Amino acid sequence: IVIGHKLGQRRKAQIDQASIAHIAGLQNALLGLLALLFGFSIAMSLTRFETRKDLVLAEANAIGTAYLRAQVLPEQQRDEVFSLLRSYAKVRLDFFDAGIDETRLKTANSQASQIRRQLWAEAISSSKASTNPVMVGLFIQSLNDVIDISEKRQVALENHVPETVIGLLFLVSVAGLGFIGYSTGLTGVRHHTSTAVFAILVALVLLVILDIDRPRRGLIQVSQSSMIRLQADLAPKGHPGK
Repeated sequence: IVIGHKLGQRRKAQIDQASIAHIAGLQNALLGLLALLFGFSIAMSLTRFETRKDLVLAEANAIGTAYLRAQVLPEQQRDEVFSLLRSYAKVRLDFFDAGIDETRLKTANSQASQIRRQLWAEAISSSKASTNPVMVGLFIQSLNDVIDISEKRQVALENHVPETVIGLLFLVSVAGLGFIGYSTGLTGVRHHTSTAVFAILVALVLLVILDIDRPRRGLIQVSQSSMIRLQADLAPKGHPGK
């Protein structure tokens, strides 16, 4: 805005009223385009946010279902599967709590992959040892859901509003604010408070879009309450949180 205002002051003597009206029209068009881009970008980021939130619930339900169905497994596999599913719930919470720490993320992903392999091995052993293949098949189906959803969550976390759209937002924002300053420079009337408030609001909207779209950082994060409740439900009686 300041740069645009100074440029407008320099050009003031060379611009007629028709040109000022034309620039005002361009300014309004840019601000309209900015509003359209804001609405489009917020819709994209909110859709991705809701998908991530739904997948947390879906994964918690899948793990809980697998835990319940594991009760039909042969005794020698059942206790091991219970222990593995408890560990898996904790590791999936660690996966989110890692934030943008690459080391912790790799560790959590590695542990989750190892537990999934162990669970699958136990499922295969159960299918061979069980006298009730139908019930074991239901457990294997729920375990398959657990494995599938883990990959869906990974993809959802990596799915952001395209960088091109974010760059375009910043470009149009700068251009729109610059034209506001340029118009005030041409007319010689500058409204400090209103233009400052508008600039701050534009910046805040940009920050909110980025915050929603980056679920591992910032103030707006996907709630893990479903996984936390699941972890508490799976804890052995008398040993909460373990």
